[in-house]
Order: sequence, then C-alpha cells, then structure tokens
Amino acid sequence: QVQLVESGGGLVQAGGSLRLSCVASGTIVSIGAMGWYRQAPGKQRELVATVISGTTANYADSVKGRFTISRDNAKNTVSLQMNSLKPDDTAVYYCNAYRVVTMRGPPRDYWGQGTQVTVSS
Repeated sequence: QVQLVESGGGLVQAGGSLRLSCVASGTIVSIGAMGWYRQAPGKQRELVATVISGTTANYADSVKGRFTISRDNAKNTVSLQMNSLKPDDTAVYYCNAYRVVTMRGPPRDYWGQGTQVTVSS
C-alpha cells in the first residue's frame, strides 16, 4: 500500500510564502510523475504543477513565476514553494503521485489527503 502525506499548509497574508511538502511511502519501485493539484470551494480540482523525474516541470499559467516545484526521486518527495501568494490561491492542495509502480499489482495513481492553504487579503 502506498500513502502520500502532505504538510506545510496554513494561513498567510497576501504576498506571503508557504512551502508544501509531500512524502510517498510504501513498497515503491518507481513513480512516473509527482505533482500538486488544488480545489477551491465550489470549483473543480485543477492542476497546479507537476514534475517528471525531477527535471521536467509544468505549471498552471496562474502560478507561473510564483510557484516552484521540486522533487527528490530517491526520497519519493515533492515540494511546492509558493511565493507572492494571492487570495485566489486559497484552496485545499492535494499531492499526486502518477503511475506508481509497486511490488504488487499494476501501476496506479495515488492522492494525499489534502492540506488547506488560506491567503488573506
């Protein structure tokens, strides 16, 4: 069984910074990509940023230049440094591990439980 555990959410004023972290644990052989998604009240879950093998990163247009994603393949961790936060960034942020290969069963995706980020104006 694979578990994703997030940390680092909280309340911050507009213009401030937060850093989210996520660690994947279990009998993991490899992970195709890791990333962050978010869901604001009344809205669909949306992609924030993803990274493949620690090099190729993709960002939502709304966070480009403000957020930076990083990944440690050896430790199965992914982090999201969020700077210049805006009230529109308020959401529950979810860690995602895409195409996780384990010692059991076919590859599948996993999600964390979510961490709340609230940006006050």
